[in-house]
Amino acid sequence: MIRPHKAALAISAGLLTGLLTACGGTNTEDLRSYVEDVKAQQHPHIEPLPEFKPYETHLYEAAADRDPFTPPVYAAPKSEVAKAGSGGIAPDFNRPREPLESEPLDSLRMVGTLERNGNSWALVRMSDSTIHRVKPGNYVGQNYGKIVGISESEVEVTEIVPDGLGGWTERQASLALSE
Repeated sequence: MIRPHKAALAISAGLLTGLLTACGGTNTEDLRSYVEDVKAQQHPHIEPLPEFKPYETHLYEAAADRDPFTPPVYAAPKSEVAKAGSGGIAPDFNRPREPLESEPLDSLRMVGTLERNGNSWALVRMSDSTIHRVKPGNYVGQNYGKIVGISESEVEVTEIVPDGLGGWTERQASLALSE
């Protein structure tokens, strides 16, 4: 004996099969003709890829020469080397460094002067807004700059910089009063 639940399942499966079979008879001729038209159209002409020239290698033959990324070393005349090495200008590396030597000279600003009992001082501001009182003989900047004079409008500095030949040379600079 067939149970009612299984009978309903069998009937619905039969109906579904019948419906699907009925759908198979639809007219799809317009779809087939459209597909044939698209296939029959001429394909666009695509240019072939260009031929590339083979890469030509280059043999680096200057390996024994000076590295182009390092500065050149020029040979100085013997008289200049002797002058720079013996008795020439050179910074004092043994003295203690002062606070204003930790910054480049162009980042320091003169903001005023003080005078008392014939002594003059300049007020110099660092980039962190700290103000220092300096007098002739103090050092400023990163190039061993020594203060040689103070006026109301500027601080005169003599720096000792490398000359590129293994020696040192003096250079004059100043800190102007900033407003």
